Amino acid sequence: MKLLSIVVPCYNSQDYMEKCVESLVVGGDEVEILVVNDGSSDNTAAIADQLQERYPGIVRAIHQPNKGHGGAVNTGLENATGMYFKVVDSDDKVKASAFRTILDKLREYKDAEEKIDLLISNFVYDKEGQAHKKVMQYRSALPVNRMFTWDETKHFKKGQYILMHSVIYRTELLKECGMRLPEHCFYVDNIYVFQPMPGVKNMYYLDVNFYYYFIGRDDQSVNQDVMIRRLDQQAKVNRIMYDYFSDSVRDGRIEKKSHLFKYMYNYLEIITTITSVLAIISQDEEKIAIKDRLWEYLEQKDHELYLKLKRGPFGAAVHLPGKAGAAVVAAAYSIAREIFGFN
Repeated sequence: MKLLSIVVPCYNSQDYMEKCVESLVVGGDEVEILVVNDGSSDNTAAIADQLQERYPGIVRAIHQPNKGHGGAVNTGLENATGMYFKVVDSDDKVKASAFRTILDKLREYKDAEEKIDLLISNFVYDKEGQAHKKVMQYRSALPVNRMFTWDETKHFKKGQYILMHSVIYRTELLKECGMRLPEHCFYVDNIYVFQPMPGVKNMYYLDVNFYYYFIGRDDQSVNQDVMIRRLDQQAKVNRIMYDYFSDSVRDGRIEKKSHLFKYMYNYLEIITTITSVLAIISQDEEKIAIKDRLWEYLEQKDHELYLKLKRGPFGAAVHLPGKAGAAVVAAAYSIAREIFGFN
C-alpha cells in the first residue's frame, strides 16, 4: 500500500500540468500521483502518458470522457491505493520541504493503532503579479503538532475555513462517508471539505506552507465574472451542503452546540452568503431569481435552519433593501474575496 495518493484532475491543462506533477514527484515511491485526463481536447493526454513513462510506479495516467472536476476526483478516489488521499489542481503546486514534513508525519502514524483522519496544513494564495503572497494558516484555531479532536478546536476567524488546499484525508474515511462529488459541476470542492467532517474523529495540524494555490487566469473558476455566469452551479452546491447539514443534525451525526456544528454552520453560512452576494452584484434578474429560489428551497427543507441563516448577520445583510443593503453586501463580498481569493 502506498502512503499517499494524490489525484491531479486535468482538463486542457497542457500549459501547466507538468510543473504541477514535477512538484509532487519529490514524494518518491511512497506517493502515487493519479493524473486524470478528463476528456481534454489539447495535448493533456499525451503529456499525462509521458509523465507516466518518466516516473514509472509513481505517476499513473488515467483517461476518461469529460465528467468535470468532481468526476475526476471521483475517479481518483476509485483508483487510489494510498492510505491517505489528496487533491492537487493541475495549475497549482506544492513546496518540497513542507511535502517531506507532511510525509514524515503520515509515515509516523501509518502503523499506529489510532491513525490520523484529517491532516491540515497551510496554503498560499499564489496570486499572479503579487509580490506578497497571503498565507492561510490555522494556528489561532487549531492545536499545533499534535493529534486533537473537534472539542479541542478554538474559534475560527471569518476567512479561516479549511479548504480543499488544506486537507489530506484518510482514504477509507472518504469511502466510508460515501464521498461522491457531482459531475459536470464547478465549486464541488466545498462539498469535498464539508461532507466528511462528521466522520473526522481526530485531526493533526502542521503549521507549514505546503500548497500554492494559483490565482490569475481569466477562465479560472474563482474569477468573479466566471462565478456569476456559473451561479446556478454555485447554488446547486449550496443546496447539497444545506441538505447534508440539515439531515446530519436531524439524525444525530452532528450534535447541536458542538464545535463541529459551529464550524460547519459557519462554513454553510459563508457559502450561502457568496451565492447571494454574487447574484446581487450581478444586477441580473435571472441571477437574482436563482438567489430567491435558493432561499425558498432552504425555507422548505429546514425552516429552523433557514431562520437561523436569515437572521444572522450575513443573511440579514443580503436581504436588506436600498443603499444600506448594497453597502452591507459590498462588505460581505470583501470578506468572501478574502476567503476564496476571487479575482
